[in-house]
Amino acid sequence: MSNAPTAEKADVTDGPRPRRLTYAAALSGLEGLALAVGGVWMLVRGFTGSPDDRGQAVTGGITVLVLALLPLLAARGLLLRRSWSRGPAVITQIMALPVAYNLLQADSVAIPAGIALAVVAIASLVLLVNSATTRALGIRGPGRSG
Repeated sequence: MSNAPTAEKADVTDGPRPRRLTYAAALSGLEGLALAVGGVWMLVRGFTGSPDDRGQAVTGGITVLVLALLPLLAARGLLLRRSWSRGPAVITQIMALPVAYNLLQADSVAIPAGIALAVVAIASLVLLVNSATTRALGIRGPGRSG
């Protein structure tokens, strides 16, 4: 095997990055940052507050921090035009939709957060399945090997 770049890979990374791909990466990064902030907040509240179960609060915070890695890594991969990054980004958006629905069902200040999350998730999905994004990442559909 040769380590020389193939013409196929050169086509993927040549030229400017489509704005849609940049926007998708930005939205994914924004979600990752929001999750990281939420995880840190849960950890701080678990250690400094008076939760019913301190262990559960700390475990929840750590879990949310680890979950924040998925959209952050996907955002980095999208910016670097890595084809693998679209999968984690799409999965993140699909997981965000039921969370947004549950926030919209609440009778509280969570409703605006649910609206914002739903808008970001739907916009991200539209950007991620766009043909310009797919071409920029070098993803080919079924039966398009050549």
